[in-house]
Amino acid sequence: KTREKHENDKQPLNTADKLHLHRKMASAGTGTLPGGTAVIDPARNRYPYCVVWSPLPLITWILPFIGHTGICSSTGVIYDFAGPYTINEDHMAFGRPTKYVRLNPASGFGIGWDAAVRDGAEIYSKRMHNLCCDNCHSHVACCLNKMMYKGSSSWTMFSVGWMCFWQGKFVSTRAAVITWLPFLLILSLVVFLSYYHSQA
Repeated sequence: KTREKHENDKQPLNTADKLHLHRKMASAGTGTLPGGTAVIDPARNRYPYCVVWSPLPLITWILPFIGHTGICSSTGVIYDFAGPYTINEDHMAFGRPTKYVRLNPASGFGIGWDAAVRDGAEIYSKRMHNLCCDNCHSHVACCLNKMMYKGSSSWTMFSVGWMCFWQGKFVSTRAAVITWLPFLLILSLVVFLSYYHSQA
């Protein structure tokens, strides 16, 4: 019986057990599940191994696929290229993220995850910010290129933006509303005015 109990203790956790441990550890403030899997915790603003995204005032209201991005360390601390020669740590330039893309650190074939995030931050802390050519998306791409994520060193601001738009998950329903409501209101106003003028 002792041997059987020992073997049962070694069985992998099922989904329900993992969810229970996730909640228990998150409430205790820990950052990992058994086996070293990092826990995403929006309440503490921690997104381990993630690219995060937040809306840009005015710009996202008109073009909802454009926003501000950052990349997170293995412990979930956010780093973002906030402006000329400025890398923010642990607070994004335009507020907390509303979307995130969870990445797999095992898919990196270059330097380690945290080393890549650190090197990218160091490089962009010495760069001038250019909204169109060298921006927050470029900073994230630099980090992904350093770690050769998915075997590629060809990440660009466009591929990062595409990834955030199509693969990004909203942090909450409220975050989705914050992201889309201004655009939908403006679109509704444009449609209404167009219809009104066509009937005049």
